[in-house]
Amino acid sequence: MKKLLLVTLLAILPILSFAKGPDCDSWPMNVSESWLQREGIVDIINLDESKTKSTLLASEKKAKGLYNQIYHFIFYDEKGNTYEIITKNDASYEECSMTAADVYLISKSHINKQVNK
Repeated sequence: MKKLLLVTLLAILPILSFAKGPDCDSWPMNVSESWLQREGIVDIINLDESKTKSTLLASEKKAKGLYNQIYHFIFYDEKGNTYEIITKNDASYEECSMTAADVYLISKSHINKQVNK
């Protein structure tokens, strides 16, 4: 009986410890797009926002109502090129931009289309 209780507690406790936090991908996404343009990597106008993929990789509760969040974004431009970004910033349920977003370009791929003459 004690073993069953112990196994049950060990199965339930990790679920209770996850800190989901607020849904704040818009702030780091906007910062990432601006960063890509400012660095001369791609013009925001050329990005196809309908194809943008956003994944919350981690959300850690730091203090009362404050979460450190790490997002992975994949941006696509009109030519099919991709730009992968990781961001890190603090957010709360009241404000997504509690701190500036740190932006890291982890990958960019360019599709080379050959034209037959």
